[in-house]
Amino acid sequence: MLRLLGEVCAELGARGVSCALIGAGAMAAHGVSRSTSDLDLLATDRAVLEPPFWAALEARGVAVDVRRGDEDDPLAGVVRFASTGERPVDLVVGRPAWLRQALARAVPATLGAASVPVVTLPDLVLLKLYAGGPQDAWDVEQLLDAGERRATEAAVSARIGELPPEASRLWERIRQGRG
Repeated sequence: MLRLLGEVCAELGARGVSCALIGAGAMAAHGVSRSTSDLDLLATDRAVLEPPFWAALEARGVAVDVRRGDEDDPLAGVVRFASTGERPVDLVVGRPAWLRQALARAVPATLGAASVPVVTLPDLVLLKLYAGGPQDAWDVEQLLDAGERRATEAAVSARIGELPPEASRLWERIRQGRG
């Protein structure tokens, strides 16, 4: 059920576009299981929002749905991939510059037969803080409990200034046990 994820990552890599697994899939790679119906990838290259970019996958029967974000949206867009018998894959296209650094720090992982870069634990925490919802706060607490808490807290604290003030406030609440 991870063939589609591998195909999307391979297509991105062949086209020189960095990506990394985020969301519940990345949480599982870091030792925290959470149910999800799809898998999420992150990229920052807006070329992926051009429908012709995906012609090769579509020719192999993959359904591709490109959705561009508005100018106010924190996301440049999302590309959804679907294929029979596979978990859907969402490619989230981020705008902020700090996301490019998170992609650069991603580490390779093998999930089933798929070779996929995965964001580091501190970067996953930062992504969850950036999203800022109640589920994201819970996810951060689970990730801190599952990993090397002190090292993760230090890395997140060193980078939190790159995120909006709301993310910093949520981080402080979580660190004080009031997530």
